[in-house]
Amino acid sequence: MKAILITLIGLALVAGSAQASPQAKNTLTAAKSRFGTVLFDGKGRVLYGFTRDKRGKPSTCYGACAAAWPVYFKPGALRAGKGVRQKLIGTVKRKNGRLQVTYNGWPLYYYVGDTSPGAISCQNVNEYGGLWLVVSPAGKLIR
Repeated sequence: MKAILITLIGLALVAGSAQASPQAKNTLTAAKSRFGTVLFDGKGRVLYGFTRDKRGKPSTCYGACAAAWPVYFKPGALRAGKGVRQKLIGTVKRKNGRLQVTYNGWPLYYYVGDTSPGAISCQNVNEYGGLWLVVSPAGKLIR
């Protein structure tokens, strides 16, 4: 009986931590970097904007561009974490119908080479017809 109770408590703890994890995943946060305070997803991966995109309009990055700069798709309900304004979080619809997360109207992306939390390896790079820039908590692209 005691072993069963311990097992049930263990399962409850695992279930509780599994429920907490998606909330952290669906949070945009702002943190300091060598480029100033910038946006990160809930897993600590930096997010970029693309100057070829227009604020509030669908993305211009498809094909090889989207392979190098993966889209930050809406993972569910997003919430503003520390330093982020909820009212600036939005979405735009891509050609395939999926929703891409925006911040202050800028579609957001990852860089394929940023493989660890906190990595920012492609800031202010000119590729695919525009500059790729990290995003400030005010929703501006940082040069």
